[in-house]
Amino acid sequence: MKSRSHPSRPSIRVLLADSNQTQAQLLSSALRRQPGLSVTCCRGELSACLQALRSTQVDVALVGDSPTDHTHLIDTLRGLHASHPHIGLILLLDSYDRNLVVEAMRAGAHGLFCRASQPFQALRRCISVVHQGQFWASTEQIGYLIEALKSALPRRVVGAKGKGLLTPREDQVVSLVAEAIGNREIAQQLGVKENTVKKSLLRIYDKLGVSNRVELVLYVLTHRSMPTGAPNPAKMSSASERFVSRQVEAERINPIGTN
Repeated sequence: MKSRSHPSRPSIRVLLADSNQTQAQLLSSALRRQPGLSVTCCRGELSACLQALRSTQVDVALVGDSPTDHTHLIDTLRGLHASHPHIGLILLLDSYDRNLVVEAMRAGAHGLFCRASQPFQALRRCISVVHQGQFWASTEQIGYLIEALKSALPRRVVGAKGKGLLTPREDQVVSLVAEAIGNREIAQQLGVKENTVKKSLLRIYDKLGVSNRVELVLYVLTHRSMPTGAPNPAKMSSASERFVSRQVEAERINPIGTN
């Protein structure tokens, strides 16, 4: 009897950009042994990444941390995101602080993977999560992002070129979600039915490529247009922090690839 043949799963095309060549070789060899991954390597400089992307199709880029020049690292992330916004960016960290986490997400990173505290097996899952358009961050890193929301309320959700992605009413809904207000209360404030709010959220999720409220809050943080005056930012931060805690507790799942 002939065995049934199963179609092979499409590979996730990964670019590993790291100027530490020894570290890059070890990691690329380990990744190539993982099923469903195809890996290309280049140096960590933006010019080398862009040159590699001209000849190679990539789904996810892993960018190695520079322990001595975080400004250069953020510029690399920002340049990659601006020129190839469809590529999921993962920052490979040896260590991090609050500023690096926030600036990396603002620069376009969808994943923050700390090699010192996370096992290699988790990197395969991180790549898959980011490839699906979701976020990967630890609980501590999410805390840093929530704290960053103290700076200002979002005025508009914008794309990589600064263009508004949502209608004015959808921007209203997003702002209320970021304040941890539920669908029923949002409907009351806007004078619409609760089902209308639900449908609006589904359209927003589809436009922004997110799948739940937690991801929406993170998207707002990393793709926001700043107002000239920030009304009651501390209220937003504490409300958003409570919202994230309730969301994770209620779902009892890992909604954004945290570990």
